[in-house]
Amino acid sequence: MKCPPVLPTEPERIKALAAYGLGSDRPLPSLDPVVQIAARMFNMPVAAVNMIGSDQVFFAASTGLEGADVNMSRDVSFCAHAITQNGVMVVPDATQDERFHDNPLVTGTANLRFYAGVPLTSPEGHALGALCVIDGKPHHDFSEDDCLRLRELAKMAADRLELRRVEISTEQARRPFEEFARNSPTAVVWFDELCNIVAWNEAAARLHGYGMEEGAGRSIDTLLPERYRAGVRELITQAVKAGSVDGLVMPSELHGLRKDGSEFLLGFSLFCWRENGVLTFNAHLQDLTERRREEAELHRIAHTDILTGLANRACFYRRMEETLTKPLPAAALMVDLDGFKDVNDTLGHAVGDGILCEVARRLALGVGSGDTVARIGGDEFAILLPGVAIPELAMEVARTLMARIAEPIVVDGHEVRVAASCGVAVAPAQAQEALELIGDADLALFKAKSLGRGQCFLFVTALRMDAMARRLYNIELHRAVNDGEFVLFYQPQVRLYDGELVGAEALIRWRHPQRGLLAPAAFLPALEGGPLAAIVGAWIIDEACAQAAQWRRAGAERFRMGVNLCGAQFRVGDLVSQVVAALNRHGLPPDALELEVTENIVLDNDDVVLDILKRLRNYGVGVAFDDFGTGYASLSLLKSYPLSRIKIDRSFVQGILSSERDASVIRAILDMANSFQLETIAEGIEDENQMRCLYRYGCEEGQGYLFGKPVSAVEFAELFGIRSLRQALPG
Repeated sequence: MKCPPVLPTEPERIKALAAYGLGSDRPLPSLDPVVQIAARMFNMPVAAVNMIGSDQVFFAASTGLEGADVNMSRDVSFCAHAITQNGVMVVPDATQDERFHDNPLVTGTANLRFYAGVPLTSPEGHALGALCVIDGKPHHDFSEDDCLRLRELAKMAADRLELRRVEISTEQARRPFEEFARNSPTAVVWFDELCNIVAWNEAAARLHGYGMEEGAGRSIDTLLPERYRAGVRELITQAVKAGSVDGLVMPSELHGLRKDGSEFLLGFSLFCWRENGVLTFNAHLQDLTERRREEAELHRIAHTDILTGLANRACFYRRMEETLTKPLPAAALMVDLDGFKDVNDTLGHAVGDGILCEVARRLALGVGSGDTVARIGGDEFAILLPGVAIPELAMEVARTLMARIAEPIVVDGHEVRVAASCGVAVAPAQAQEALELIGDADLALFKAKSLGRGQCFLFVTALRMDAMARRLYNIELHRAVNDGEFVLFYQPQVRLYDGELVGAEALIRWRHPQRGLLAPAAFLPALEGGPLAAIVGAWIIDEACAQAAQWRRAGAERFRMGVNLCGAQFRVGDLVSQVVAALNRHGLPPDALELEVTENIVLDNDDVVLDILKRLRNYGVGVAFDDFGTGYASLSLLKSYPLSRIKIDRSFVQGILSSERDASVIRAILDMANSFQLETIAEGIEDENQMRCLYRYGCEEGQGYLFGKPVSAVEFAELFGIRSLRQALPG
């Protein structure tokens, strides 16, 4: 069993944990809903918030552990490992994990098999503990989406922990002072049973604006506004009768009165003792005005988005929880600005911030005083409409707000138009809990964005089913990678003037064990949007290079292989090293490989992509710009990107004979390519008339059904007379 590592900042971490006032006998009930939601959300029998002490681990909240020991040694705790991680720690099967396979929680009666936990940190970044879900059976299907949802719940837990810290700090500030010395900096007033001041110290005199000599004999009534005097005298009367202040409730809201008539927020703590049969009172006083102002500011910061002044994510969740637990019907609107990254990239972040503030203002003005508008992310907003249970009414509000956002915005002399998409869900018809309602609205937003800019969509149950299907699809994709179900097909690329084969484009297919051979349209969006994209992309490069090397050795000496790249390959791993290693491994020269990129990839990762492509091009690898002419940034990219070839999109080729506009676009593309000394290839050529026309215009190469559909490597070799490797070997 591996003991958990100790963090380098362990002393500071333990000190930070102490500020929350938690212990095995002092749990935090406000965390109970969080762990209950976690258990239901992931269908796990156990969920807990574990706080990690120096030697022991204790539960701040838990569900599914009723009757279990609330303490355990830090050495055996899974959460003690989780707090050393940057993200979610997932243990699919503890019996197969070298850290935990012999852990008493795994081998003993607890029978722990699955664990997923995410650290909970203080505002200073110290790990306090972890939110975790646990099961007695393994789970290999805990996805990236599940990790994201667990992190969202952890944010809710961290918010509630922070509220606890603020409460503890406030309580400590209200405790009576221990110093009784006359020269103490604490304001102290001694008075008798008749409420007449016997003495006070200099701090008390200064607090109320008097001289030291003006204290003795003065009634304490003169230190309080008239509206508070009766209440304080009643408190003193009760203390005189009881001979003690034990059990008496001190005023929570009290104001002091200065000599000049001004008032201030007064902190008031009362003690008494009997000496020689005489009861004497001792009051500790404090001006809480500044402290209360600071606490209010801290509270505001904890609940407010700094940039826009709207509610923040944590505040939005809490208000939704409060609304749905009353219970009241409510509608949730999730709003996301379309193409906001382009605005930031082109006009700068200062203009982007100005746009966000204006969008926030328009949203706030567009709803009622009892509604909540929050900024929950970079360009994401959320709106809570309490009392709205009719979906059509919620959609009407959404459309009105989206129309307001679409109106021109002027920031720093720039007139900008932005659009926003909106997802809508209502409770209790579509959800019962806050996270469920937010999740439904998020799914509706995802659907709205898929329909185009400025769209609104109302949640329907089918969206949840689609999300579940995507999750299952991701599980299948993992299996496909592990079991080698992906294969490459190859579509020929030919020289137009003589029809000679010059290369092929490698295209992925999925040999699904139940559904047969699947085309990319059936799975590529899910693959490219998931965690496997870079892994599969690296496999495609290696497999395509291996096939190109085999065909070159079999007689196709100048054969060129085209491979499509996805955005994840630029973000994960070292793409340049992968490409160079694949070429070297299979004995290929760099110009035997041509990597194809689309405009979306370039725009999403512009600086990163540019650097990587320059390094690849300098090495000698070809870089083709796919689907050229379909996006707005194509011309600028020709100037700055290290391209070797332009691929003319099939949508223009299809209309080359019937549409003068399409023909003009193709001629313009070919002229530009010639000016930039770039080679060209046209996609989607289906008949000889299209081919001849393209050749007349100056296009060098072509690809399409006229020359051949994508086929397996064996069929490709047979169609184009490439000998097998066995035939190519001598003897």
